[in-house]
Amino acid sequence: MCGRFIQAASGEVLARQFGLALPVDYSPRYNVAPSQRVLGIRAAADGARELAWLRWGLIPAWSPEPRLKYSTINARAETVADKPTYRQAFRQRRCLIPVDGFYEWQKTEGRKQPHCIGLADGAPFVFAGLWERWEREGQVVESCTILVTQANQRIAAIHDRMPVILDATEYDAWLEPTIRDPDQLLPLLRPYRAEGVTLWPVGFQINRPKSEGPELMAKI
Repeated sequence: MCGRFIQAASGEVLARQFGLALPVDYSPRYNVAPSQRVLGIRAAADGARELAWLRWGLIPAWSPEPRLKYSTINARAETVADKPTYRQAFRQRRCLIPVDGFYEWQKTEGRKQPHCIGLADGAPFVFAGLWERWEREGQVVESCTILVTQANQRIAAIHDRMPVILDATEYDAWLEPTIRDPDQLLPLLRPYRAEGVTLWPVGFQINRPKSEGPELMAKI
C-alpha cells in the first residue's frame, strides 16, 4: 500500500529528468494524502510529455458519481490488467508520479510506527500510475492511482506491499500510448531492488493529513 508520499522535487530536477517546467502553482509537499491533488506526467495528444494535476483516488469514466464507495488510491499490479475499475486506464492512460519518498507504517505493540522510505542515493524517483478523466454535465475530474506490488526484502520488514518504482529506462515504455498489451506492461510492475532503497522511522506528526514540512522526514 502507499497512503502518503512526498512530492518536493525542485524545478531543476524535473527539467533535467523529464524536460518539463513546473506549473506556477506548484509548491513542495511532504505529506501528500488521498483525495488531494498530485502532479503527474503523462503523454499528451501529440505524443509529447506533459504535466497534469490529478486527484489522488482514481474515478473511472463509467462511474455515475465523481467518487466510489471503495478506495482507489492504489491498484494491485497482480489484478490491474483485468479489474474493471483500472482495466481501460491500464491500457490507455498510464502516467508517472514524481516523488522524493513515501511513508509506511509498521505494526508494533501499541501504535503503528511510521517510516519514511526513499532511494538509497537520495535521488527523486517515480511511481507507476494510471489516470482517468471523468466528465458529467460540464464537471470534469482528472484523477489517478498508484500501482503497488509485493514488497522487496528490505521493505517487507515493515510492510508486505510497496509502490511500483520505475527505472528511468522504463519511462518511455510506460508512457507510450501505442503499447496496450498487458504482456509488455506487466513485467514492469515488479518490486524495486532491495539494495536500492533505504528507510528510517519518523515522528507521529505524519499521521495528521494537515501536517506539512521537511521536518516530517526527520529520523527519530
